[in-house]
Amino acid sequence: MNFTQWDIVRARINEHDRDEHPAVVLSPPEVCAAAGADKINVLYCTKLKPAESISAHRIYLNAADGLEFKTTTNCLFIHTIAKTRSSAVIGRVSSDRQQQIARRLREIFRLG
Repeated sequence: MNFTQWDIVRARINEHDRDEHPAVVLSPPEVCAAAGADKINVLYCTKLKPAESISAHRIYLNAADGLEFKTTTNCLFIHTIAKTRSSAVIGRVSSDRQQQIARRLREIFRLG
């Protein structure tokens, strides 16, 4: 499967997960395209429940990003998964939200 940085893929973050969930690909394009790189870095996403507030470590995603449901991506944890655990590209993070996610990651991990 072909994907690149900022694509939203369906993935099983943990091997024992029953269902796939959206995940934002953080790995750079050269890692995504490399045949020898069997893993990628992603941010886990979950569907936003009605009347649920969004924590400071989450970024809101929706139809502008290609998703059917209002969703948030959790910027607290960067997961490393096997490329084979992702099954389909279902969207792409909009440029505005890419900037929000990058800013949030810099804030959370104190990257300057």
